[in-house]
Amino acid sequence: MPYYPLDALTQDQVLQLCDLYSREWWTAERTLDDVRTMLAGSAYVCGFGDEETGRLAAFARVLSDGVFKALIFDLIVDPPHRGQGLGAGLMRAILGDARLSRVKHFELYCLPELEPYYAGFGFSTDVGGIRLMRRQA
Repeated sequence: MPYYPLDALTQDQVLQLCDLYSREWWTAERTLDDVRTMLAGSAYVCGFGDEETGRLAAFARVLSDGVFKALIFDLIVDPPHRGQGLGAGLMRAILGDARLSRVKHFELYCLPELEPYYAGFGFSTDVGGIRLMRRQA
């Protein structure tokens, strides 16, 4: 299937993103209103649309200060489109984007089984002893 790059989502694609989120364990609780707010607060969004249908096939977003840190979130590919290189295409788009060219550290969260995949893009679990801390709202 041919795909076209996205740097913003249409309203229909926002609904499609919510549908994608509803089917994953890590995003199932997200509401449409929260997703709209999230998108407005993300420094960078990218995705791929299916050229035949215009539907959202893959999506990722980045929070960044543009210099020191960029945190990649929500890389997701619609199940019928998996295995076609869209996740890798999103990673290449993010890491090669001119708006993020000055960023010193790209970071992301992933499950242990995905570490080898992201290592292929230069990511490492060696973060100098830094530990993730979280406070629940």
